[in-house]
Amino acid sequence: MGTKTLNIGILNVMHDKSDTQKRFDYVLKQQNIPVKVTYFYPMMHYQGRTVPEEVARISEPLNFIKVKKMDAFIVTGAPLEKIDFLEVTYWDELQELFQLLKQLNIPQLYICWGAMAAANFYYGIEKQMLAHKLFGIYGQEVLTKSELLEGLPQGFTAPHARYAELNHKQIRENKNLQITALSETKHLFLVEAKDAPQVFLFAHLEYGKEALAKEYQRELKAYPDQAEILAKPQNYYEDFEQMEAPIFSWSDTQRLFFQNWVLQVKKACDYKSKKNSDAV
Repeated sequence: MGTKTLNIGILNVMHDKSDTQKRFDYVLKQQNIPVKVTYFYPMMHYQGRTVPEEVARISEPLNFIKVKKMDAFIVTGAPLEKIDFLEVTYWDELQELFQLLKQLNIPQLYICWGAMAAANFYYGIEKQMLAHKLFGIYGQEVLTKSELLEGLPQGFTAPHARYAELNHKQIRENKNLQITALSETKHLFLVEAKDAPQVFLFAHLEYGKEALAKEYQRELKAYPDQAEILAKPQNYYEDFEQMEAPIFSWSDTQRLFFQNWVLQVKKACDYKSKKNSDAV
């Protein structure tokens, strides 16, 4: 009897949807565990207008019947830190998804803005704007042992790219949450729920070598008049002055984290299958 293929759903709300899909295909399928990934887009975001051809080609409308068939689910980041959650065009749809995932009790991975939105919905944790964008590669400090960080040393590197942060005090005061690791700048890296299969990852570990450079260029193109004040990715280039030769220093972090998470999904799946067979 072969290994069961894990069905993982992803709500892809990143700006660079095609690149994001390629990144997740890569990081989730590096293991020796067969994985099938289904990409969704929020239907409410395209109400009253045509879904872009690229979005329709690489993903499908969020379908809660299909979500119920998933073994795990990921909600990506989105360039929405600067606006209130209630202003997000698909906030109602996202809340419905969060509620369903809570009921399904399957492994959930929320990344960057997705982590902020989910922690706000589930636990009421508030989002706060940072004085400056956190942008670059930083070492992390592990505060609590976690299966997700198995094999990673203290100080392991990870890419951060965000304009906002969750309220640390509210997280610490919530008995259902724990801060597993912080960056060397004392910003959140990983928060985990204690009694639910919810993981809140604030670094973009899915990012490949060129991703931070692409993000900077995208912002530069969008805001050319702000070129002098736009944040540049720190600890990333061999030549920072010329912004040349990016270093993929977080490749081991990426490989081990997603390997550990996929293994968690497999364990949850195996446990569920055994429980169902025992009940027969």
